[in-house]
Amino acid sequence: MEKKKVLIVDDQNGIRILLMEVFGSEGYETFQAANGKIALEIVEKEPPDLVLLDMKIPGMDGLEILKHLKSMNPDIKVIMMTAYGELDMIKEATELGALMHFTKPFDIDEMRIAVNKQLRGD
Repeated sequence: MEKKKVLIVDDQNGIRILLMEVFGSEGYETFQAANGKIALEIVEKEPPDLVLLDMKIPGMDGLEILKHLKSMNPDIKVIMMTAYGELDMIKEATELGALMHFTKPFDIDEMRIAVNKQLRGD
């Protein structure tokens, strides 16, 4: 069975490394991107099953990246991460097709459970 792919998009290196370790140990193939440009290049080459996407990224913000992701693949699953209580942005992200969001600092177990639920249906 082919491994499910998880793409982690965050400008904070520590968060990318943490999430790659967590989801790698869950048996997923993980990819990381520090910005929108790299994220979209990865999506073209290695279409992920799920994207963990930070809302605040220098350059192209999370909503812009989300729009691009959905135009490339309308079925792609996206979970937003935000360090701020930006309710208007979260609402817009949901309208654009994000499944849910986690506010930083998030509970890593809750995120692991949410991702497993989306990708394995458990």
